[in-house]
Amino acid sequence: TVPRGDRSDAVLEPWLTDQWFVKIAPLAEPAVEAVRSGTIEFVPRQYENMYFAWMRDIKDWCISRQQWWGHRIPAWYDDAGNVYVGRTEAEVRRKNGVPSSTPLRQDDDVLDTWFSSALWTFGTLGWPQRTPELRQFHPTDVLVTAYDIIFFWVARMIMMTLRFTGEVPFRKVYIHGMVRDAQGAKMSKTKGNGLDPLDLIDGISTEGLLAKRTANMTQPQMAADIAERTRREFPKGIQPYGTDALRFTFCAMASQGRDLAFDLNRIEGYRNFCNKLWNATKFALLHADRASLEGKTDDSIADRWIRSRLGRLAGTAEEAIGQYRFDRYAGAVYEFAWHEYCDWYLELTKPVLFAESTSAAQLRAVRRTLLSVLETLLRIAHPIVPFITETLWRRVAGALGEEAGSIMRQPFPNADELPPDAEAEAAIDWLKQVVTAVRNLRGEMNLSPATNIELLLQGGSGRDRQLLAETEHLLRRLAKVAELRWLGDDEPLPPAAMQVVGELKVVVPLAGHIDVESERERLNRELGKLDRDLGRVQAKLDNGSFIAKAPKEVVAKERQKRTALDGRAAALRLQLERLGAL
Repeated sequence: TVPRGDRSDAVLEPWLTDQWFVKIAPLAEPAVEAVRSGTIEFVPRQYENMYFAWMRDIKDWCISRQQWWGHRIPAWYDDAGNVYVGRTEAEVRRKNGVPSSTPLRQDDDVLDTWFSSALWTFGTLGWPQRTPELRQFHPTDVLVTAYDIIFFWVARMIMMTLRFTGEVPFRKVYIHGMVRDAQGAKMSKTKGNGLDPLDLIDGISTEGLLAKRTANMTQPQMAADIAERTRREFPKGIQPYGTDALRFTFCAMASQGRDLAFDLNRIEGYRNFCNKLWNATKFALLHADRASLEGKTDDSIADRWIRSRLGRLAGTAEEAIGQYRFDRYAGAVYEFAWHEYCDWYLELTKPVLFAESTSAAQLRAVRRTLLSVLETLLRIAHPIVPFITETLWRRVAGALGEEAGSIMRQPFPNADELPPDAEAEAAIDWLKQVVTAVRNLRGEMNLSPATNIELLLQGGSGRDRQLLAETEHLLRRLAKVAELRWLGDDEPLPPAAMQVVGELKVVVPLAGHIDVESERERLNRELGKLDRDLGRVQAKLDNGSFIAKAPKEVVAKERQKRTALDGRAAALRLQLERLGAL
């Protein structure tokens, strides 16, 4: 079979020619030792094995390439076939005594691309001169790359840099995954499944995307299939998502060394995050300005809670970045910004901002906390979403009376400056659980969030009563509670919907709010699930082999689970009995 080129259809025939090789084993030995000793560290660590496997079984390197462009092989030939190697033709003639009358011809081959690329860390800084840039910036700290070029590029940079500078080129090699399409296939021009990041940022029509995927194809016969798949997957093209949403997506998906199956649904979610951050800033600036922050403050428990959670975010972010766990870093930023700051803290500020009984010191405290926490959050999030944080930070910093400048020049927040407040965290966590329980009951009863309700509490501990005293004004506002009563332990409950928070019963009376039959069906469904769970736990505890072999703490945990399930089931059965009174 005569092979032919995909594009030209020209016949391709082997042509044996002389090639230049580098004896590589002497270069590989110090490069292996640099990684083995820890002078260079791979992150994740398992990629050292890929590096060692190739380096310890290394072959001589053919550095000749028959291409039109590249660094030409520094070798010259005379008419007698003698070979001379040097930096320039003039150097060759001088060192070897070749007179100017003797014609010399430079080798037509060029250096392998990876040979030239291997010189990158020092060649770009003025080497072989000992330039100020070379002294200051070499070796660099981190190389970021994918695992598929560890032996093409990473290993060769280490070998060449050690040989020519006596230094390692970098101290850490962070290996990220490859970005694949939504089905997990590698993006390629041939398959026509690639996505240009600029098209995700700016948007593109279906026809524009189709034109990109089918232009200059190596296998034109695939164009029809690619066009059909593209129209099916992107019938409306790609809408613009912006740079920040794309950066956040990649950061959140960057599990160490794992390939990324790229899905547009993910980037849409992070665009929504950017919108959430924008709207939260509008809210904070609407209720706080430079003049409203001056004077004495009286922090509420919610203010203390959000600052404590912010400190934990700063610590998590710093630790995750130090470990190259950018997915954890992005997840922590998302969780704090969306759920703790926007969903909970902004709601917790409203009873203070809008209540007539709020003192001036309390009002200043919540306003300052709104802005100061947001300012710190923007600095933490800046490496992930730099453009929106730059814009918002300038406004927030100005409202705080700070010299705005650029967020890029600000320090990354220090967790030590935001100490934990365990008391405030415990109180607000308790409040969140109770409010969530009430909201769940509203959903089950199909009660409008705007409907004021009576709330009954029963059981619990002294700690529950203490936490209620600290947060009752917030509970009434967030749960829309018109009347709140704490029932005695022996006091009978009216027909009501109930959820349990720890040992505390959270009860919303049903009278006037509920369809009895629907509530009976709901309780029976939940009771059936509890009975099934209880049966599984009881089967374990009835198994003598499990009791004998399982660790004591595991057995104890199962017994605690049985007790909790029994208690919840008993409470639901009692609720079913009370429905008869309606």
